[in-house]
Amino acid sequence: MALPLYDSQPARRVPWVTYLLVAVNVVVFLMTPMSNFATWYGKGAVRECKAAEFTYQYGAVPKELTTGDQQPLPTDITSQCGPGGYHKAPWTSAFTSMFLHSGAMHLLGNLVFLFVVGMGVEDRLGRWRFLLSYLAFGLIAVYGFAWTSPDSTVPLIGASGAIAGVMGAYVILNPRGRVVSYVPPIIVLRLPVWVVLGYWFILQWLSLGDEESSVAYTAHIYGFSAGVLFALLARRAGRTRRIAALSRT
Repeated sequence: MALPLYDSQPARRVPWVTYLLVAVNVVVFLMTPMSNFATWYGKGAVRECKAAEFTYQYGAVPKELTTGDQQPLPTDITSQCGPGGYHKAPWTSAFTSMFLHSGAMHLLGNLVFLFVVGMGVEDRLGRWRFLLSYLAFGLIAVYGFAWTSPDSTVPLIGASGAIAGVMGAYVILNPRGRVVSYVPPIIVLRLPVWVVLGYWFILQWLSLGDEESSVAYTAHIYGFSAGVLFALLARRAGRTRRIAALSRT
């Protein structure tokens, strides 16, 4: 698929929130046992056990979100790593899961999309509205995934649900925009945003039901749909305010 490199439309303001979200995701990843940087978690099997427990502790487990009760670690983990010594309030994991990633490539893939589309959406919404909407998209994606798979005990981690919401908002707020994209193997094209992000959304939809994949396509669809709906409402509200302002002049 096409990998976005940058938005060809210049921003009117410095996208500090986008930069902050990118930085926070990177720093958090470096501090987790999923990163080779965090050597204090140990090595080998010890590190793998720490990573597994960390993922269940701070990841969003659907059954925990739908029942409100912490679930025990799976037997395949406890048999090798022990029962685990953490306690969690399940609802908090809906927030913390948005800032966790399973590896460097998982992190990089998410942040490339966030960096490209986040600047444009932040430019149009403003910093605070962008930050709040980003978090809201992530929560909708997480809980949407949980409602769809209420009995699942596999933790959901990653910023992709929130970023999918930003992508959906971008399509609505900048429908005529173009994104410079890399198309494997060596082609760089300036493509309409609806082509790049629309194709991405179609891929998520077609991938539903792929039981061999570890990607939460359902969460992506919930996040993207929330972004589209929010942007439509925001654009309509903006148009209403402009008409009201003109009627007073």
